[in-house]
Amino acid sequence: MALRRLRRFAREGASTELDLDDTVRSTAKQGGWLDIRMVPERHNAAKVLLLFDVGGSMDPHVKTCEELFSAARSEFKHLEYYYFHNCPYERLWRDNRRRRSDPSATWDLLHTYPADYKLIFVGDAAMSPYEIVHPGGSVEHFNAEPGEVWMRRLLRTYPAAVWLNPLPEGHWDYHASAEMMRRLMAGRMFPMTLDGLDAAMRELSR
Repeated sequence: MALRRLRRFAREGASTELDLDDTVRSTAKQGGWLDIRMVPERHNAAKVLLLFDVGGSMDPHVKTCEELFSAARSEFKHLEYYYFHNCPYERLWRDNRRRRSDPSATWDLLHTYPADYKLIFVGDAAMSPYEIVHPGGSVEHFNAEPGEVWMRRLLRTYPAAVWLNPLPEGHWDYHASAEMMRRLMAGRMFPMTLDGLDAAMRELSR
């Protein structure tokens, strides 16, 4: 699985795993008396922040996004996720069923998760350009600041970032907004294919 390219193993917590090499060395030093040495279990220490675009044109891609989310949950111990619609603004949400009743402030996210998190946007970037560049451009609420302002804040806080697009790469040119987002991402938009995922994980692993 391409997500494994982000693996960064660390040993933390209680010593529960046999350290065979250290056990052999220590036993030899003890003159043959068995001296068992243990170490904490290794786990993937990479930290990932997933932001999913949901609703509208993303509805046909729900199954693909669910598969990506399931793979990420099994791969990363430190995984946080939020949802947005079309473009991130001042509010995100954790439960799509309660998006209007229980939103999370984007500022809180920026001040909760440190800069060592890898940021992955997942969305088709298919929207009106006004949603990116104009206050009030959102189709769901009045956004006091343009979407690109929030994108730049997110990218400043999390410099290791990519955008995964479920649309075939050949279709991106049909949406001016996709090219705008691609520029905001400094070209780090990748198709949500096996090759695209592999390239995106290579980018995040730099």
